Amino acid sequence: MLRYPGCAAIALMIALPVASAQITRDVPAGNPVATVNLATADGAALLAVRWRYHDVDIVDVANRAPGADLTPSGPANRAHDISPRAGARDFDDSAWETIAPASLETRRTSGRLAFGWYRARVTIPERVGTLAVRGTSAVFEIVVDDYSEVWVDGALMPVLGQSGGGLVRGWNAPNRVVIGRDLKPGQEIQLAIFAANGPLSDPPANFVWVRSAAVDFYPDARLGMQFATVGAVERLDPAVDAIVPRGATIERVASGFQFVEGPIWHPDGYLLFSDPNANTIYRWTLDGAVSVFRTKSGYADVDIGEYHQPGSNGLTVERISAPSRLRRRQQTWRGATPMLACCT
Repeated sequence: MLRYPGCAAIALMIALPVASAQITRDVPAGNPVATVNLATADGAALLAVRWRYHDVDIVDVANRAPGADLTPSGPANRAHDISPRAGARDFDDSAWETIAPASLETRRTSGRLAFGWYRARVTIPERVGTLAVRGTSAVFEIVVDDYSEVWVDGALMPVLGQSGGGLVRGWNAPNRVVIGRDLKPGQEIQLAIFAANGPLSDPPANFVWVRSAAVDFYPDARLGMQFATVGAVERLDPAVDAIVPRGATIERVASGFQFVEGPIWHPDGYLLFSDPNANTIYRWTLDGAVSVFRTKSGYADVDIGEYHQPGSNGLTVERISAPSRLRRRQQTWRGATPMLACCT
């Protein structure tokens, strides 16, 4: 990965001899320079956090069955929804129960198939301990018993294959979400945490509660991460300066793939690339996280062992008229699906 100021991402893909790819389940980060524990009165006061809570009801609503366009455009039916939908930044939670930080461990909901909302507004202070906060970055980390989803300033941005971050990570697992970069004192950040009892397929008799909640501060947008600088840019033609500025360095930001190629920058803000040997498309984000975007990215059949590179190669992005839908361009040759196109 070639990184330099003003460049979102330019990839230098290198074949590596290691067969186990790096997969990052959390926001990658070095050691924080300061941590604020939001489960304590002092920590919550430092960031002017007031915790609020409300149970979630499962309600019956009108909906439509799938239509020919695969959207809910078919015959009218009935479905289930949640109430309230409290992820929005400006959602009015003033009538909700206010809970003390130390009571986050209190068991809530009625148990079994149960959900609840926690909301908190963070205000960035001038200093956290000896740290001057201006220009730093912050990561919110929460562990909910059993699952959680985290909204930041009214946004929940799932992408295909995502595990963790704002979405459910796993059983009593930490969710880590970048809530701000280049922070400024007085800046307000609204957090909304949707908590679920689990496992969902075997609802237990116990309840929803928060095991821990904290904000980690890092000195800059790289979240304390340091990447190895490798190789050099050899300029055979001065015209390359229009693409690669002087002083650019090559950094290795992920490793462990079998053979990588076909990189493309997605307009939603991440890099996709293929490992044709592993039959996988990976995603790399500016946070440094690596995740599987698509398995079985090319060929999938009983004789797959005969092929050295059964997976996708080059990738492209296609804009289509229907918003927020994913389409796969399929090739019917012996079960292959070598390419997908995403829309924004």
